Amino acid sequence: MGYCSLFLLLCFPWSFLITGTHQLQSSQTQVLLQLRKHLEYPAQLEFWNNHGMDLCYLSPSTQLNMTCQDNVVTELRMTGDKPVKVNSFVGFAITNKTLSGNFSMDSFVITLARLTSLRVLSLVSLGIWGPLPDKIHRLSSLEYLDLSSNYLFGSVPPKISTMVKLQTLKLDDNFFNDTVPAWFDSLSNLTILSLRNNQLKGPFPSSIQRVTTLTDLILSGNDISGKLPNLDMLSKLNMLDLSENSLDSDLPSMPKGLVMAFLSNNSLSGYRVVKFGGNCLSVDLHHQHAKSSCIDVPVKRKHSGGKNMGVLVGVLAGIFFFIVLLAFGLVMVRKRYFSRGIPEQHLLHKAEQDKSVAGFSSEIFSSARFVSEAAKLGIQGLPACRSFTLEELKEATNNFNNSSILGDGSYGKLYKGILENGTQVAIRCVPSSKKYSMRNLKLRMDLLAKLRHPHLVCLLGHCIDGGGQDDYRVNKVFLVYEYVSNGNFRAYLSEDSPGKVLNWSERLAVLISVAKAIHFLHTGVIPGFFNNRLKANNILLNEHGIAKLSDYGLSIISEAAGNCGENGEEPKSWQMSRLEDDVCSFGFILLESLVGPSVSSRRDKLALDELASCNSQEGRQKPLNPIVLATSSQESLSVVITITNKCICSESWSRPSFEDILWNLQYAVQVQATADGEQFR
Repeated sequence: MGYCSLFLLLCFPWSFLITGTHQLQSSQTQVLLQLRKHLEYPAQLEFWNNHGMDLCYLSPSTQLNMTCQDNVVTELRMTGDKPVKVNSFVGFAITNKTLSGNFSMDSFVITLARLTSLRVLSLVSLGIWGPLPDKIHRLSSLEYLDLSSNYLFGSVPPKISTMVKLQTLKLDDNFFNDTVPAWFDSLSNLTILSLRNNQLKGPFPSSIQRVTTLTDLILSGNDISGKLPNLDMLSKLNMLDLSENSLDSDLPSMPKGLVMAFLSNNSLSGYRVVKFGGNCLSVDLHHQHAKSSCIDVPVKRKHSGGKNMGVLVGVLAGIFFFIVLLAFGLVMVRKRYFSRGIPEQHLLHKAEQDKSVAGFSSEIFSSARFVSEAAKLGIQGLPACRSFTLEELKEATNNFNNSSILGDGSYGKLYKGILENGTQVAIRCVPSSKKYSMRNLKLRMDLLAKLRHPHLVCLLGHCIDGGGQDDYRVNKVFLVYEYVSNGNFRAYLSEDSPGKVLNWSERLAVLISVAKAIHFLHTGVIPGFFNNRLKANNILLNEHGIAKLSDYGLSIISEAAGNCGENGEEPKSWQMSRLEDDVCSFGFILLESLVGPSVSSRRDKLALDELASCNSQEGRQKPLNPIVLATSSQESLSVVITITNKCICSESWSRPSFEDILWNLQYAVQVQATADGEQFR
């Protein structure tokens, strides 16, 4: 019995390292359950009642989204069904509108502050009421705070000024009725400030002039009066909404980069004349370009009051007419260079705004969740991407000697090389599409270089071989990656493999890592990177057994991605209905993890029929890999088989999202860990 206990103590820590999952700390779980009680058991939190479920594994929804990292909650977003629909609020509970009279905002914030690692907090339309206490500053790690559409009143707590990591502060649609705070300049990282539709009064605070990081300033629907100061110091400001206040000064100087301004329903004076002909504005004046010559500018935000999103200038309706300058600059240059939905103009726009964390533009950072992830990745020591000369790469590969070739695929030959400083690298030679100019291709390479994730093979640099020709001739593109030494995932799936064969838990760990990387490619950057040619032999393992996806995102520089049926790499009778559908390709990787390379390589209807037979325990004996059968629980297998069938379904519209895939894989890990624990009791 003593030996069993010792074995259990030694085995369990390693099992968690292998699977790469983290059980939420019990203290954190207790805090979440207390918050559920404070909020009077809302419907969206009913699943928190299952004490056998790790709350981090719950599938995200539009009403609830929670992210955990290293056993603690880092992101909590809740949206309720109690929007503000009253004209006045006197500070007492309202039946069916607010939480009950027993609710205590002070106690709620004290409980909330125990989530000390929280970086993102969004509590919208939950019926929360009362003064917002100063204790909110205890959430010192917050980067994103949104308490909109509740019943908060009084002053905005001065202690918020100490929350120096805040990048987004939204307190819209509440009943704050004190003066506008004068301490916003203490928040040196603030980019979005929105206090729309409150009852704030007093002068416009001059301290806002010094918050030079602001991109969005929204104070509409209040009672702010007096002089509007010059705002030209806010050089990064894109959006300004001060409408429906009581401002009564001359119209001041505005930032040159301002895109949208809403100042209607004030008493501003002066008359500003602006020339705006020869653009793509939605006004029938001054010879605007024809619609066929214009592109849509993607605007991600929605604004109250039914403002026309196509109008890029604010018009003082019925009072004064003015327009803020907007210069598009080179928008129409080289219009003919398009590739798979990413116009060159868009690439130029993104490249010019490249000033934020990890090299991404400020517009991409539309949520604190992305900021947090990008910042985290930026400090993990991943080297910056740089340009290499062709001579450097020739020296690294002994003039691209055949002995250096690691493989040859649809994206070109892959060489192993050693740089001058001794670093081992893998160099992919990609035949470039002839329709890209040198300048266009460099912009595409800049986008590719920004993809940084722990489970993506790191791109160290690139070399564009123009063959000594002009700007419109590109011969080859060389991509220089980190060298991942322990082979590919496929080599670890069969008992015929020369090395170690991965057991079920280890396979799940690899699959979860890759799913996270693909989800990042789809949603972590704008525009997303799809059509990543996912295959088991593109998943590499490093010396620590960590999985990394290779050959991702290459569809933006190569035309080879369109050849879905070549070399038997894609299903023959189950073609994907869309080129960008990575879900189907990942489904075949799941299939390969279950049945092994020999069966899954057929990718025909017979193989899929065999998988369908796995829905019963008896039917699994033949198609499933013996190692999988020997090291897995039936329940864990059932979860993965079900999600695999959904991924490779012939109807693309019915396939799951990668969030669904991740949730199911993580749930399979949890079920397997439970079964392993019971086995050793």
